Amino acid sequence: MMEDAAFLLATWQAVLWHGFLVFIRVAAAASLVPGFGETYVPARVKLGAAIAITMIVAPAIPAFDSSEPSFASVARYTMTEACAGLILGLSLRMFIWALQTAGSIAAQSTSLAQLLGGAGEPMPAVGHVLMMGAITLAFILGLHVHLARFLIGSYMLMPAGVFPAASIVSDWGVSHVASAFGLAFKLAAPFMMVSALYNLMLGVINRAMPQLMVAFVGAPLITFGGLSILMLTAGTIIAVWWRLMSGFMIDPSRGML
Repeated sequence: MMEDAAFLLATWQAVLWHGFLVFIRVAAAASLVPGFGETYVPARVKLGAAIAITMIVAPAIPAFDSSEPSFASVARYTMTEACAGLILGLSLRMFIWALQTAGSIAAQSTSLAQLLGGAGEPMPAVGHVLMMGAITLAFILGLHVHLARFLIGSYMLMPAGVFPAASIVSDWGVSHVASAFGLAFKLAAPFMMVSALYNLMLGVINRAMPQLMVAFVGAPLITFGGLSILMLTAGTIIAVWWRLMSGFMIDPSRGML
């Protein structure tokens, strides 16, 4: 009887130790993942989501260490897993930052930067429309499933208990930031092209009729044009964004683009 109780206690201790280490990585990543890591999401909802994802990820991960947990092992695993989770969360957060940057570029290009003001963050309304639409589409298409698969596969890239190499993380971070800005400019390309044509047209009209206040005449045109382009291209922009982010979660080694 005592042997069975000791065996059951040891088993539960190993299960809880394993789940605790997985939870650290999942919680750190979930605090930055699009949708789960937004500032308007309550902390209790984030905690519940992290626990739920941990229950999915933990059974798919082999046991980390069969030895008795000690203060040194707890400290080492806590630091390495939290670091890995933050890196994974930042890699996905870059996609939201790219979309927000694209919205800011589009708003500045079409004089929509001050339309309706901000909504919680200092970001144009165009950026909010794209961000909310992208997050909604991501959840509809199973963001939680892709996230669980992404976290399970992350243990092949970042083994538990090992700090990522600083040189690899720095090179990866620089390339990821550069890709994020490149993605933002590509998503905002229709707005930038219309803005360039608009300003070229105003320059020609101003040269032909210097006495005409072309800025006041053209302001409603560029505003209407920007809203029309947003209506026509928002679906494509969000679809391209989701395709790139879901592809990155399947194969993180290939980068954002």
